[in-house]
Amino acid sequence: MMSSALLADLLGQVSTDRMTATVAALAGDGFAGRRVGSAGGAAARAWLVDQLASLGASLTTDAFPVRSVPQVYAAPAAMWGGDDTTASLAFSRQVAIHTASAQMSEVRRGPLGVAGREDPAGRWLVVPAGTSLFDAYRDTQEAVGLLMSRAVDAAGWQFTTLAGPNPGPLPILTLDADTHRDVLAAASTAGSWFSGNAPLRRDDVTGVNVHAAVRAPARPHDIDLLLTAHYDGVGDHPGLRQPGASDNASGVGVVLEVARILSAGLPEGIGLSVALLDGEEVGALGSAHHAAQLRAAGAAPLVINVDGAGRLDGAAAVEAGGPAHRLLALLDQAGRHTGVPLAAGPVASDNRRYGGAGFAAVGIGAGMVGYHSPADTADRVDPQTLTAIARLVVATACLAAAAPATLSSSIGDKR
Repeated sequence: MMSSALLADLLGQVSTDRMTATVAALAGDGFAGRRVGSAGGAAARAWLVDQLASLGASLTTDAFPVRSVPQVYAAPAAMWGGDDTTASLAFSRQVAIHTASAQMSEVRRGPLGVAGREDPAGRWLVVPAGTSLFDAYRDTQEAVGLLMSRAVDAAGWQFTTLAGPNPGPLPILTLDADTHRDVLAAASTAGSWFSGNAPLRRDDVTGVNVHAAVRAPARPHDIDLLLTAHYDGVGDHPGLRQPGASDNASGVGVVLEVARILSAGLPEGIGLSVALLDGEEVGALGSAHHAAQLRAAGAAPLVINVDGAGRLDGAAAVEAGGPAHRLLALLDQAGRHTGVPLAAGPVASDNRRYGGAGFAAVGIGAGMVGYHSPADTADRVDPQTLTAIARLVVATACLAAAAPATLSSSIGDKR
């Protein structure tokens, strides 16, 4: 059993400064956004191995293949205009490359047209807002490419994604709503034109998970707790830093801090391991790889995944998968003990891979600022949110040693 005094002592050890330093380091220039398979990702992984080694944990790394990772290798050169006007478009703000785009390195100019309304040959076709990509492809024979509308965030950035549909037959550029509206209007006038390219390739790379065994369960009925967070990001673009501070340096910072505290103060009856996962941004491939290994080994961990501890706005989102009732109840009790409000909500991250493999898994999300864009900087990660989520996870682990087998939970369960 764990005393209230010991739990209070462990919660008091949570260091906000250490976590903010971790976030700043992972979001630094040297790690270049930590895209899977990149030099920046490898450098971040080596740094994380050093951090975990300092805890005295038993460390391993595990590689897995990742196919067709989109890589923007140059900023697209995009312009449009009419007989008397010309406008250049700013990369990642006014124009970006769709993940389903075919590669076109050379800049091509052609008249503007509207998809589905006129002869597509030789034209850049503007796809009206609300028209799906599938529908836009219906009549595109010999078109130069497609221009689609895409939302921007509060800072005016189009966010980057790596996971998405397979490449189609045409180059596809995305325009912010204002530019798309203007270009669509111009497409109905004589003399309007667009010029652009899609410098996008797809590389086969290797992802690498980092595993740290802090303490193995001593007895068959002991709780086996697995803390996870993905360390990869979407990576930099040419000329654009994409630091990945909230997503997910913040989650890694929380997991490292919790592991540091529990490595010295873990209650009896609990085993602890950590998985820092690669390839989340390309479809949670690192956790899928790890979950399959755990299942083959006959393991039965309770999984807590932290994805996004950037800025808590109200309640932290909690998503459960697998037979997670007991874990949810522990988390609910820990939230009430530490004063962190919890609410059922989507956490579309690695926790789903573990839950889908049949493990009790919860994902915790506490906000991301500047998601997948240059605005996701370390200074925008709220230190108090880091502290709150770390305290929540520490309390959950400690209460697990003392909790009865069944506790009530107000957050819901996926059975």
